[in-house]
Amino acid sequence: MKHCRIFAIACLLMMLAGASAQAQTNKTTKLRLGVVGFHHGHFLGFFRNYAHREDIEIVGYAEPDVPLADEYTKKFKLDPNIVYHSVDEMLDATHPQAIVTYTSTFDHRAVAESAAKHHVPMMMEKPLAVSYEDALAMQKLAEEAKIPMLVNYETSWYRSNHAAYDMLKAGQLGELEKVVVHDGHQGPKEIGCGPEFLSWLTDPKLNGAGALFDFGCYGADLMTWLADGQKPTSVTCVTQQMKPDIYPKVDDEATVIVTYPKAVCILQPSWNWPYNRKDMEVYGRKGCVFTVAADDIRIRRGNSRETRETCKPLAAPYDDQITYLKAVVMDGAKIEPLSSIETNVTVVQILDAARKSAQTGQTVRLDK
Repeated sequence: MKHCRIFAIACLLMMLAGASAQAQTNKTTKLRLGVVGFHHGHFLGFFRNYAHREDIEIVGYAEPDVPLADEYTKKFKLDPNIVYHSVDEMLDATHPQAIVTYTSTFDHRAVAESAAKHHVPMMMEKPLAVSYEDALAMQKLAEEAKIPMLVNYETSWYRSNHAAYDMLKAGQLGELEKVVVHDGHQGPKEIGCGPEFLSWLTDPKLNGAGALFDFGCYGADLMTWLADGQKPTSVTCVTQQMKPDIYPKVDDEATVIVTYPKAVCILQPSWNWPYNRKDMEVYGRKGCVFTVAADDIRIRRGNSRETRETCKPLAAPYDDQITYLKAVVMDGAKIEPLSSIETNVTVVQILDAARKSAQTGQTVRLDK
């Protein structure tokens, strides 16, 4: 009996040592990453913040626009031997474990087709697609290829949003009744977006719309998360062109009302704010919470005085887009709803309905 106990303890210690060694290996093993597209302005942030991190290795770039590819190769001192002019060529040559995508939103579906064909996980910048049809097609591709297909939002990594969510789910606000989300800035041209970014942001085919798709997706994503994936019953939208001389082809102002059986969400995406903002107001029957930029919240319960709090840090790997991607791909980490294909199909359904509502002047029912 004594020998059995000793043997069992020895086995347990070996298992723990193995698990510890595996965890250490995963920390030091680099994620082989492919980068698709230079047309999205968020590529600049990726390159500045992530390209030189020790936990990833960029094995290839793909950009079909040859002059742009050459320009960026020189500008960022990229290895020209790993810069390719098609996604399939890059995937065939470099065999990355995942790809991150910085193309126009319209091109997401084509990139997803290549990723699915090569069984390579994919993370793209928000939103998922320019149409509900494309979103459903991409979901089918991901399911058939059995690959993660993730959508990255800056707001997924905001402590304030997670604190608001936790308060709601803990019952501190009561039953959810209303959410108001403000997103946007002074306008892409006004803030200095590059010509390759601006060219497709202001194209209704490549962007899906203007501010409506560019910033409406943030609130639709957050609301779908807060509503536990519930689909809305209706969408009503009004769009405007406050600066038609700058944005003649797309809206620069939108107001979207999204209804649910027991709640309502108001989205206010705009290229006309006097400052950058990404914040929301979450109202329950017993109280409300307002997010303040990335790290703070303001809280009010009933008739009590408002208080302000700094939120606790998010736990790794759910605190950073590349750490998260690596954990999903290499460790099988749980996919969070904010970035999931399921949530983001609903996001695009809301945006598609909003676009139709703005075009027709009618409420679009989604519960029929």
